[in-house]
Amino acid sequence: MRVGEEALRRVRCGAVDILPAGGLEERLALSRPLRVKAGFDPTAPDLHLGHTVLIHKLRQFQDLGHEVLFLIGDFTGMIGDPSGKNATRRALTRDEILHNARTYEEQIFKILHPELTQVVFNSSWMDKLSAADLVQLAAKYTVARMLERDDFHQRYMANQAIAIHEFLYPLVQGYDSVALKADVELGGTDQKFNLLVGRELQKAYGQVPQVIMTMPILEGLDGVQKMSKSLDNYVGIRESPDEMFGKLMSISDELMWRYMELLSFRALDEIERLREAVRQGQNPRDVKYSLAEEVVEQFHDRQAAACAREEFIARFRRGSTPTELQEIMVAAPSDGMLIGNLLKEAGLVASTSEAMRLLKQRAVHIDGECIEDRALCVAPGSAHIYKIGKRRIARVKVVHKVDAQP
Repeated sequence: MRVGEEALRRVRCGAVDILPAGGLEERLALSRPLRVKAGFDPTAPDLHLGHTVLIHKLRQFQDLGHEVLFLIGDFTGMIGDPSGKNATRRALTRDEILHNARTYEEQIFKILHPELTQVVFNSSWMDKLSAADLVQLAAKYTVARMLERDDFHQRYMANQAIAIHEFLYPLVQGYDSVALKADVELGGTDQKFNLLVGRELQKAYGQVPQVIMTMPILEGLDGVQKMSKSLDNYVGIRESPDEMFGKLMSISDELMWRYMELLSFRALDEIERLREAVRQGQNPRDVKYSLAEEVVEQFHDRQAAACAREEFIARFRRGSTPTELQEIMVAAPSDGMLIGNLLKEAGLVASTSEAMRLLKQRAVHIDGECIEDRALCVAPGSAHIYKIGKRRIARVKVVHKVDAQP
């Protein structure tokens, strides 16, 4: 199966490491579809756009006719991936793993072609290994090599505990490649060590070692830290079209290009033409609109994406309100509540200090009017539309504390 230069360039785009050098070109030149593997531990029920960086790359391989092995780590998930962790991670129960795994299967086919995807569970072969088999597997790697891994090395030097079962994680992930006879394995940059273990184990079992590709960890909406639910800087792929669209429109113009390269199915030449148009004076907002629409369409449909764009424009550019506006009731003393406390009680900010910062930045609007007065006191009996930043908006009704009692 031959691959053109443009297709090869697209498959390589965004990758941080491709090892060994020249290995990908050699595999792509083979006259058969490749077996391209990526593993996902179902540690939470929902995927976000950070997870889809790998899934988009898998789709690009499928577009060239290759087979994707979407591995759900129901066995490794019960160990807990220690990658990047400075403490032993809690292992999930079998029931938690299976529940989350079912939701993954529902979500991935928003991107992947079902006919070119094989969903596999590593418990299928790991449950069949005897204790003697596991000892033989462990004998194929050394403790010294394990301690070369950054997170293990740091914990060892800091005299922090490393449980023996944590060494099993990279071994089992590597053995997955043996069981599946993988030609290529994809993973995040934090998985590089584990992917290399897969190459070594394939050699030990007499197989041609896989090519490994590491993909970058996608930054969250803040553009600084990795996308994560715990950091509340994520876009969940099961969120509503309006929520997804609004979040994507909140990213910086610089971050927009990174999202475009890692999350869009556009040709590289088209992305470069868009860059040049912005350099020549086109408003980057228009490019962001098209990116947000494309992402929403992937996980919903074209009509939902178009409606989300119209709703966003109506809400934030024309100054009108969305058709379905969240209403929040806040109970205040008879003498009123300071604006910072009100925004916090309404759940529109995480803290009063954040409220103060946003007021100073002129990012707080009440009924369309910019509010800067941090000493503003809102009296009970009022009901106004509060808009915070670019995407938080709600109708807040302030009632007297006595009135709020059931």
